[in-house]
Amino acid sequence: MMKQADSDIPPQKSLIGEYGTYFANLADKPASLSFRNANWKNVADWKTKARAKATELLSAPETGKTTVVKIEKKYVYDGLDIEELSWQLPYGKPTKAIFLKPQGSTKPLPAILALHDHAGKKYFGFPKLVKTSDTQHPLIAKHQTAVYSGNAWANDIAKRGYAVLVHDTFAFGSRRVFYEDVKGLDYGPLKTGDKTDEKPDNEEHILAYNEWSKEHEHVMSKSLFCAGTTWPGVCLAEDQAALSVLSARKDVDSERIGCAGLSGGGVRTVYLAGLDDRIKCAVCIGFMTTFKDLVMNRSYNHTWMTFAPLLANYMDFPEILGLRAPLPTFVQNNNQDALFTLLEMKQADDMLKQVFAKAGSSEKYRAGFYDGPHKFDAQMQADAFDWFDRWLRG
Repeated sequence: MMKQADSDIPPQKSLIGEYGTYFANLADKPASLSFRNANWKNVADWKTKARAKATELLSAPETGKTTVVKIEKKYVYDGLDIEELSWQLPYGKPTKAIFLKPQGSTKPLPAILALHDHAGKKYFGFPKLVKTSDTQHPLIAKHQTAVYSGNAWANDIAKRGYAVLVHDTFAFGSRRVFYEDVKGLDYGPLKTGDKTDEKPDNEEHILAYNEWSKEHEHVMSKSLFCAGTTWPGVCLAEDQAALSVLSARKDVDSERIGCAGLSGGGVRTVYLAGLDDRIKCAVCIGFMTTFKDLVMNRSYNHTWMTFAPLLANYMDFPEILGLRAPLPTFVQNNNQDALFTLLEMKQADDMLKQVFAKAGSSEKYRAGFYDGPHKFDAQMQADAFDWFDRWLRG
C-alpha cells in the first residue's frame, strides 16, 4: 500500500492549531540517532555517537573538575546522620545540599542522588524531599502531603541503608534568582520595584516569589539560548557536579549510585542518567512522554528545563533516557497525569522497551503505570526503593 503523503493527512487539533500535524511529523521516525533505527547494530557505537550529539546540543557549561565542599552543620535526626553542605560553582550563589545516611554507619554505602521537583515552586529546592527537624515550613509540609503521601522520601530511603544527597539545582532554593540581583527590571509581572528578599520564611513572600519566578523562567531560558547554552544543559552540569560530590565521599560506594526524581526531578533524571554512566540505577518518576506529545498537546505546561533545541532531529524524548541502556532503568507513570497524554506515555514505554530489547537487556527496563494524578506516592516509593535494592544492593 502506498504511504499517505503528509499533505493528505488531515490536520489534528493541537496547541499550535493546524501547524501541529506537520511539525509533529517533521523529524524522521525513528530518528537518525535512535537505536531503534535499523542502521544501528552495535550498542557501544550508537551510544558514543548519540551521546556526543546530545552533549553538543545541550551545551552544558563547564563547572570545573574539583568541587570544594564545606560542611556547614552536622547533627542526628530521625535515626540519620545529617550534614548540611555547600559548594561554590563558577557562577551564582553557593549550592546548598543535605546529606543523609543511617546513624553510626561508617562503611561505604550504596547511594542515591535525590533530585527535587519543579512544581512551579522555585523558592525551595532540597527541602521538598527531606525532613531535618520536627518543625517543617508549612508550605513544605503541604507539598509533601500533596505529592509524596506526606513522606520525606529522601529520609525514608536513607533509613533503608543508603547514603543520600539532595541539592538545590539551578534557579531553585539557594540557587534561585534574587530580586536584588535583577534590580531595575521593569516589565509587567516581572517588575521588582515593590519586591524584597527580606522576610524569607514569610508564606505570602514565598508564594509571591514562586509566581514571579514562573514569569522569569521565560527570560532566563531566552538568555541561556543567547549565551550558547540551554536550561537542561545547565541543570545537567549542576547535577553532575553534585554527583561528583557524592561519588568522592569515603562513606559512599561510587560503583553503586542511583538517582531518582519526580516531575522536574524526573526530567533531570532523563538527562543525567541518560548521559552519565556513574548512575548505575535510575528511577524516572512522572516525566516520560514523546516529543510528539509536547508538540501537539503538552508543551505549555512544562518547564524550560525540558527543552533542548534540535534534539528531536536525532532521537525521541524517551531515547535520551534510553542512552543508558543496558543499565537498570525504571519509569513510573501516572495514568491520570495531566502533564502528559496516556497514549504518548505508552508510546514512550514502547520505545524504551525496544531500545533495551535491542541492547539485549530487557530485564534491566521496567515501567509502572499507576492510577492517580501527578505524584510519587507511598506505593510508587516502595516500588522504586525495591528497584534500587535489586540493582544496587542485590
